[in-house]
Amino acid sequence: MARIQVGEVFGDFILKSHTEAAVDTAALAGKKILLSFHPLAWTDVCARQMQSLEAQSAVFQSLNTVPLGLSVDAVPCKKAWAKSLGIEKVDLLADFWPHGGIAAGLGLFIEKLGFSERANVILDEKRQVVFVKVYPLRELPDINEVLDFLKK
Repeated sequence: MARIQVGEVFGDFILKSHTEAAVDTAALAGKKILLSFHPLAWTDVCARQMQSLEAQSAVFQSLNTVPLGLSVDAVPCKKAWAKSLGIEKVDLLADFWPHGGIAAGLGLFIEKLGFSERANVILDEKRQVVFVKVYPLRELPDINEVLDFLKK
């Protein structure tokens, strides 16, 4: 599937969070959403990526944006990982079943590896894609790049 492009619309979805609650993006109407994809939990770059979301949670809130961390890991894995990282304000979503379904819907799933690209996708209040950036798997995304974009 082709990677989603700026200007396209990606509908609402429901995934379970590391808290075991279902996160329904339809309930976030009127807010922007940052979908921050990381390949796998329990890896160094992924940990720092999710910690950067947590560290900037108040800034995201001030920018009317909900940051969500997504990977193909199952809920129990995400729960243990979030606890180990001290993640309390940001939902880490399990794009577990169908395996990588949200990532695949955005054209970000790497079939031969079984996990997503490392990427940030921003959806506006109407779920239109306004920002897409894919990073090398071993590169930590620059959180300031995302925040600067949201501040425009």
